[in-house]
Amino acid sequence: MAHVELSLSGAFVPQARTPAEAEFVTSVERWSATVSVADEPCLVIDSGGLILAVSPSASELLGLGKPVEAMGQRLGSALRLIDFTASAGPLEEPEAEKIPPLLAVRSESLARGLLRVAGEPPLTVDAVSTPLRTGDRVAGSLTFLSPVRY
Repeated sequence: MAHVELSLSGAFVPQARTPAEAEFVTSVERWSATVSVADEPCLVIDSGGLILAVSPSASELLGLGKPVEAMGQRLGSALRLIDFTASAGPLEEPEAEKIPPLLAVRSESLARGLLRVAGEPPLTVDAVSTPLRTGDRVAGSLTFLSPVRY
């Protein structure tokens, strides 16, 4: 019979939390930590529309620069949203407020839709957003993004 030893030095060991301590870590904080290291294109915004976390792939997809540079920016300002007309004009404020990440916060329910972002060529993205809650109030939204290929 062989003897095997495993070393735990340098290994990730989750921090144990009591139920009382877990109450102080919000859903938004948990998702923000996950999104910031996710391989999938995704982002988290707060209830005011500020970017709290963006995955590296989402930052690259949307042209936001480095993820850390996008944090704290207002989503509607950070994205160069354009309309779906042939002229691809800037998306006006009332329509920009209806993009899925912001709509999920405002409607307090799941939101899905297409975004068109300025670029050469313009990028169309399918976005699925869900509200994130802290207690009984919506504190932000989590959005997964997928480029639409023509």
